[in-house]
Amino acid sequence: MCMCPKCTKVSGILVLLLGIALLLKDIAIWNFWGVNWYTGLILIFGIGSLASSTCKECQALKKHK
Repeated sequence: MCMCPKCTKVSGILVLLLGIALLLKDIAIWNFWGVNWYTGLILIFGIGSLASSTCKECQALKKHK
């Protein structure tokens, strides 16, 4: 995927939040409805793909490559 810095940052923040949520689940502090790690990863990939497909900067980067 070729993404602009803004979309890369948003995707990174989402991955970090998922990682923190899974860590809290593993140490039994927060049980968030039994969501598996791969479900969260698929959702983050979908959000990132959707965001980059509507971002003008990402589209410009894709045209140059």
